[in-house]
Order: sequence, then structure tokens, then C-alpha cells
Amino acid sequence: MEEIVAYCGLLCHECGAYLATVNNDDKKRALVAEQWSKEYKVDLKPEDIHCTGCPSEGENVFSYCHVCEIRKCAKENEVLTCGHCYDYPCGKLEKFFQRNVPDCKIRLDEIRKKFRG
Repeated sequence: MEEIVAYCGLLCHECGAYLATVNNDDKKRALVAEQWSKEYKVDLKPEDIHCTGCPSEGENVFSYCHVCEIRKCAKENEVLTCGHCYDYPCGKLEKFFQRNVPDCKIRLDEIRKKFRG
């Protein structure tokens, strides 16, 4: 499976919503909806679980992606990931990194190193 890195450094190709979508797996959709509903204290249904990766356009992304400030900023700045942005790391990302996603920071730092040479 092709590696897809979201703007924030999450790996789309490892995300339950992405996997459920590309594999058209309704059992996985139900499981992800149940897990995320509990974890994020929202009411998700299996039909809410649809995503083809953060860089996707239109309705092909998870509903939260339409309001995600990190995604919005990256798209406005036309960068592949936040690691490619001249303002990296910004306050939006620092706040995100505090949510127990250290792999994202490490991944973006590596991208940044390669990008800046």
C-alpha cells in the first residue's frame, strides 16, 4: 500500500478510516466509528467513516478534515506536509503534538531535514 503522510504527519495509510474506505470494509467502518465515538466523545456512525487520505479533495476525506486548521493552513500554503512549510513548526502543530502524537513530530522533523537539505 502506498504511504500517504497527512499534512500533520499522521500516516493516512495506517488510519482506520482510510483502510475501511480503500478496502470497502463495512466491519472496519463500524469498528472505527465505535472506537472514535468513545475516544473523541462524538456520535459517529459507520457511514461517517469515509476517507481517501488527507491530501484528497472534496467529500473524499473524513468529516473533521473539512474543519481541520492544520489541513486548511497546509492547503493554503500549498505544501506537501507541514514539514515542507517555512513556518514549521507553528503553534497549530505544537498544540497538536501535545496530544500524544510524538511520531508525527518525528516524521515531520525528518521530512523537514530532507526538505531543507
